[in-house]
Amino acid sequence: MSPRVSFSRAQKPKNAKGTLRRILRYTMRYRSILILLLALTFVSNVGNLLGPAFAGKAIGAAAGEGDVDFPVVAYYAKCMLAAYLFSNLLSFAVNQGMMRLGRRIANRMRTDVFDKLMAMPVSYFDRNQAGDIISRVSYDIDVVTMCISADLVQILTGIVTVLGSLVMMFVISPPMIVCLAVTLPVSVLFTRHMSRRTRPLYARRSAAYGTMNGYVEEMFSGQKTILAYAYEDGVCREFSGINQDAADAYCAAETLSMKTGPTVGLFNNLGLSIIGITGAMLYMAGFAGMAQISSFVLYSRKFSAPINEISNILNEIYSALSAAERVFALLDEAEESVDAPGAAVLEHVVGCVQAENVSFGYIPGKTILHDLTLTAEPGQTIAIVGHTGAGKTTLINLLMRFYDVDSGRIFVDGREIRSVTRDSLRRSYAMVLQETWVFEGTVFENIAYGREGATMDDVVRVAKAARIHDTILRLPAGYDTVITEDGGNISKGQKQLLTIARAMLCDAPMLILDEATSNVDTETEQKVQTAMRELMRGKTSFVITHRLSTIQNADCILVMDHGDVIEQGTHDALMKRRGAYYALYAAQFE
Repeated sequence: MSPRVSFSRAQKPKNAKGTLRRILRYTMRYRSILILLLALTFVSNVGNLLGPAFAGKAIGAAAGEGDVDFPVVAYYAKCMLAAYLFSNLLSFAVNQGMMRLGRRIANRMRTDVFDKLMAMPVSYFDRNQAGDIISRVSYDIDVVTMCISADLVQILTGIVTVLGSLVMMFVISPPMIVCLAVTLPVSVLFTRHMSRRTRPLYARRSAAYGTMNGYVEEMFSGQKTILAYAYEDGVCREFSGINQDAADAYCAAETLSMKTGPTVGLFNNLGLSIIGITGAMLYMAGFAGMAQISSFVLYSRKFSAPINEISNILNEIYSALSAAERVFALLDEAEESVDAPGAAVLEHVVGCVQAENVSFGYIPGKTILHDLTLTAEPGQTIAIVGHTGAGKTTLINLLMRFYDVDSGRIFVDGREIRSVTRDSLRRSYAMVLQETWVFEGTVFENIAYGREGATMDDVVRVAKAARIHDTILRLPAGYDTVITEDGGNISKGQKQLLTIARAMLCDAPMLILDEATSNVDTETEQKVQTAMRELMRGKTSFVITHRLSTIQNADCILVMDHGDVIEQGTHDALMKRRGAYYALYAAQFE
């Protein structure tokens, strides 16, 4: 189980500017749409800025000496209404356009991330929790694209409104501009100070959510084990701690960011009070009319509102930058090494596999396989046995080039496997693992997965050989029955039989069977073994198993212990030697 991770120390974005530039590169893929939307935003805000001018003129006409000139007031009121209506309609269109643009960017970003994951080495998935990867693909990308689709328009709107209001206020009354010099610097300095404090908190929040998602995914995948050991309370306690860390991270970021808006609003209201007092004094002294003061106050409100909004938007931007850093960190991970220049394509594989003095360790300095040498002749069945941790699965990882050897060489038909393309090497093997994998789709699609263009006759043939055909016919729709996510509507043994049938259909010249019948009953296993021996005829096969009764007919049995092949030979020869294999066999059957 995953340990509880503490987030007591805030994590700052490593390169906020570089991350922002990479986000902008995604948006610039749609520069024509973006430029159009930003231009419409500018026009919308210009229309919005005309409203206070018309309002001031209407107030001036109403407050003039003598009778109120209602036609003039009505005219300016209509102009103000038209300006605001025009502005809001454009704003609605821009928001809809930005949401569509955000959806395109999210689609492009997720496609890039998924393509990257498909190019990643197995070691990346060994090091990282599936839940954390899913969090980057879903939650983090959503945060980034919501920032692009919503905050970008608000920032431009705020800039246009602030600059436009400032120009209009200067035109109306230059002396009253001085009032802004009292509170504006304080607002800017405070916002800058708060942004520095909130930025690392949002990075901490993203990391906490990733850890929580990883833990949840891990626990859900092991739900039956949790129930079997009656460890529900323990899991709830551990999740409570991780959930508390995530909640604390969220609360710390949001609490601090929430202080920014009201405080900046207080400064703005203080500035408005100073403007009101100054305007009243100018009006009484005869230096400003009612229309000027009214328009100036309205513009000052428009001037201060975006500053308050931008302070809140900045917090959202820092949250998006922290999320984007996690996404880009994934995109920057080293991909599986490319094929060597001029790498050959394995064709017409016979199945001669040789390993010469192979040494390997997952961690530098910690070797698992030591100077391993073996030869598998074409068509032979090589069984690999040994205690847990002996290095059996590691050898398979090297044969498939999921990992590359640290030293030594592996050959297939006389070709060193690093000199051939990975794709052709892996297509030369069919593999059945103990950890079965089926996807949401029909039974036919799951079996035909490994062979493009497979027909129903092909699928039925291998299903019969794998002793799963009769079971499939009893399903509601036979071969058209849809298997739910992760095979929830079929048993684990049935899933394993489906994967065995899939490997049979692949018809590769070499087979890898890693505990391939561990989830089926003894009677079914005997039937499957009979069918598999027939289908394995003429193919080089590597069989990892703990059930020694299934490998007595193997051409060669390798007994591994702590990364070394300590014995090898046929079943009869090893039993006569009365060594490590004999001890394993005796322990299993006595």
